[in-house]
Order: sequence, then structure tokens, then C-alpha cells
Amino acid sequence: MAGILLVEDDPSVRTGLELALARQGHSVTSYASGEEALDHIRSRRPEIVILDVMLPGIDGVEVCRRIRKMDQLPVILLTARGDDLDVVVGLEAGADDYVVKPVEPRVLDARIRAVLRRVESVASDRITFGDLVVDRGALKVSLAGREIHLTPTELRLLLELVRHPGQVLNRRYLLRAVWDHTHVADSRLVDACVQRVRAKIESVPAEPDFIHTVRGFGYRFSPP
Repeated sequence: MAGILLVEDDPSVRTGLELALARQGHSVTSYASGEEALDHIRSRRPEIVILDVMLPGIDGVEVCRRIRKMDQLPVILLTARGDDLDVVVGLEAGADDYVVKPVEPRVLDARIRAVLRRVESVASDRITFGDLVVDRGALKVSLAGREIHLTPTELRLLLELVRHPGQVLNRRYLLRAVWDHTHVADSRLVDACVQRVRAKIESVPAEPDFIHTVRGFGYRFSPP
């Protein structure tokens, strides 16, 4: 059972998802606005946030950005449009995954459980690779003594790349290994997450030292 914070301004959608997620065994707290959700997170941290993109006032993307400034807790976006800028901008803001409306409760439940498994899978141990040290328990990375904070999804992606140094991992493989997805169109999840990790661990993200793009195929972890 997960402690879920649901942020959805449509009362009928919010109520329907609350009931469906409760039937799946989750504990759900819901709000209609981003402001209320941010206040809740400051006082009582949930295990995961389910966040509608089209919110009144502060939209879901901006809420996601503000969450990332204070916490690395998992975020799943709900979007009415699955193949446009909403998804890309949301992922770049730090979302871990997205679900397209109308939401099928079983699909959302599967995504929630997949994201939470990423948190559990990085819950212990440390990995050292040259100057790069990954503390999986604290969800932190240090590079040459400099501490960097990663989300569970970002850390899972980095760990997957670090486990295969010098190998090219294609997007389909990374989707399955990190997100439990098989749909090729979701490859933007991979690209957006790589961009976020590079922004945190590379001195010049446009000229990476660690995570290299192999055009038309995927990514390779090759430290200098």
C-alpha cells in the first residue's frame, strides 16, 4: 500500500481515481490545486505524487518543478495529450512517468507500483566508479567529492548505465529496465531522464564525459 498524494482539479475524475486507488489498497490524500499540494508536502511527505498537468493557478509542470527543488519523491503526471509538448516539458521538469487521460485505474496502479519498485531497488549499498560514488540508500551521488541529489528514477537510470560500462544500451532496453515500459513511443522518458542526469553530473552537459549518446541507438556510460 502506498501513501499517494493525488492532485486533480476535476471533482469527478479526482473522486473516481481516489476510489479506484483505494480499492487497489492505496491510501490517498487529494487536492484540487497545486498550492494545497505543495503545502501538504512541506508538512507531511507522501510516498508518491500523482499530478494533473492542467491545474488552475500553478499548473502541474510548475508544481513538479517546485517539488524537485525541495524533494526527490516520485511524481507521475496525468496528461490529456500524450504526444505533445506537455509530456516533454513535464519530464524535463523532473516527472518520473506519465499516464494519458482518460486514466485506466489498473494502468495507473501498475505505473505507481513500477515507480515505487525503483525506490525500493535503490534502497541500500554504494557503488563506486572512479570519482563517481552512488549512495543508493540516501539517493545521492557524489562526483569528486561534490554531492548531487537524484530522483529514484534518475538514480535507477544511472545505475543501469554504470552496471554496463562501455556498453551501448538502447532505449527499448532502458525503458524495460528502468520504467517497466515496452512501448517504443515512450522513449522520450529515456531521453528526458538522461538530460536531467547529465545536467546534474556533467560539468558541460552538451559535451558529456560520462553518459554518451550513440545516435540512432541509445546511450553508453564511458567515464573519462
